[in-house]
Amino acid sequence: MTAQSTAPAASRGGRWIDHWDPEDETFWNEKGEKIARRNLFFSVLSEHIGFSIWTLWSVMVLFMGPEYGLTPADKFTIVSMATLVGAVVRVPYTFAVAIVGGRNWTIISAAMLLLPTVAAFAVMEPGTSFTTFLLCAMLAGVGGGNFASSMTNINAFFPLRKKGWALGLNAGGGNIGVPVVQLVGLAVIGASGGPRLLLGIYIPLILVAAILAAVYMDNISSVKNDTGAAKDAVKEGHTWIMSFLYIGTFGSFIGYSFAFGLVLQTQFGRTPLQAAYVTFIGPLLGSLIRPVGGALADRFGGAKITLWNYIAMAAATAVIIVASMQESLPLFTTAFIALFVLTGLGNGSTFKMIPGIFHAKALAKGLTGEEAAAYGRRLSGASMGLIGAVGALGGLGINLAFRQSFLSVGSGTGAFVAFLAFYGVCFVVTWAVYLRRPAAQPAAEAAASEAKPQLSYAEV
Repeated sequence: MTAQSTAPAASRGGRWIDHWDPEDETFWNEKGEKIARRNLFFSVLSEHIGFSIWTLWSVMVLFMGPEYGLTPADKFTIVSMATLVGAVVRVPYTFAVAIVGGRNWTIISAAMLLLPTVAAFAVMEPGTSFTTFLLCAMLAGVGGGNFASSMTNINAFFPLRKKGWALGLNAGGGNIGVPVVQLVGLAVIGASGGPRLLLGIYIPLILVAAILAAVYMDNISSVKNDTGAAKDAVKEGHTWIMSFLYIGTFGSFIGYSFAFGLVLQTQFGRTPLQAAYVTFIGPLLGSLIRPVGGALADRFGGAKITLWNYIAMAAATAVIIVASMQESLPLFTTAFIALFVLTGLGNGSTFKMIPGIFHAKALAKGLTGEEAAAYGRRLSGASMGLIGAVGALGGLGINLAFRQSFLSVGSGTGAFVAFLAFYGVCFVVTWAVYLRRPAAQPAAEAAASEAKPQLSYAEV
């Protein structure tokens, strides 16, 4: 068995691996792990910058003062549209990995980040129309797609026993692009008084990410041209159940990342700098803890960690509602940051569930060994992009809910009440589908089930 990391045929365009079997421990220990970790590192870099560009406008709107002529509702609309496009493009980005290869698409998707960055650089000044700002924010949504292609690609590189850690690290490293752009924005815009320098910093970083992906990443031949997996994933009920649960975790993370600073400004009268000093903390902690959520899921089961995490998210949200009603900024900020941490933990545990669910289905079909592992990799990889896309739409819902809440009652309290109810529904769905003990089986069915390997969904 050999793993080729250079193209056997130039016509395929890039570095290709024709044999990849991470479930084979000998293969993994001798060469697979080294290759997988290298691809993971450079995938994280590209995804990290993608997240930064996607959430760029969460920083910009904080420093767009009265001279820009934008109302708080206008600003929530701008960040909502960036969220929407970032969610929608995740679907084609997932398919792109199977069409052109993971490494090749990483190069292309990284280079595409130049479009929204250069466009924003050109128009960022008072007097520019609201519509122009809205279009530029929508262009920034392409950065949200990098997550879907990156997760689909990295999922294929790692064995099932390592997926929680690897996917958590990949996603966490990408997610941390949110607080990084907010922190850099605080330093750069706060010091210079304008956002153009911030945009100028990211343009060369985008070029570096694309070049490094070209030099150091690989495509896996077995992943390319498997577009049928996406169709199978669409037909699978668990894809949509996990999409719903991911709205509660990642949708909350990205929605709050866009909205946190605006909520502090609008509800508590914070200045741009006062809001920016706090805004990055929640996304930072939520990003850093995401790999921990994956690791805990590897050890205790993703469904169990996800279930308890929703309880904690509901509790944190209840505290936020109390703080909002009492107009207590310290309690509100503390509880909001705690909620960010929990969204990150839940991001890791929910994504760990996905490969486990499809591996369990493979075993239920009577598949074993590499055949079962290949089935699980195929469907889980295809479903991840769809789940990520639907989950990101939760961020759109959060920003629209805040916009409506502020227009209706002048605070975000109404939105938080809705979020609390939603987390309760997510708790019930997690328990009912993945942890509730099934009813006793008839004797004949039980005997048949014992004849083939089984994996309880409670173990995913």
